[in-house]
Amino acid sequence: MDHGKGGRTVVVIDANGLIMPFQFSINIDIELSRLLGGFEIVVPSSVVVELKRVAVEQKASGAKGALKLAEKYRTHRIDGTGDDAVLAAAVELGAVLLTNDAGLRRRAREAGLRTICLRGRSHLELA
Repeated sequence: MDHGKGGRTVVVIDANGLIMPFQFSINIDIELSRLLGGFEIVVPSSVVVELKRVAVEQKASGAKGALKLAEKYRTHRIDGTGDDAVLAAAVELGAVLLTNDAGLRRRAREAGLRTICLRGRSHLELA
């Protein structure tokens, strides 16, 4: 696991992870601090592209808020799209993956990565 700047755990977040705070009123920064102590959230460039597309297509979705939230974090340039690009970024960075996507969590575990997901609609859990 990459411990980024100053021993902080790197957390790669996907689109649904960025939308989570708007769906469930959860503060991911506070939750990650509780779970990991120091951390750095990294957003794959493919996720920014996906959120921009969804924000245009679905005006009522949390995508606009998620895009604004993504601006707070470092963007990691990655080729490809969708889950493949998110997983590639997490592997490349040796990161923990924050997602609620069950298939992506399974693939991340198969690649030897730890995952974080929402539990009980109120808090994050490290697996």
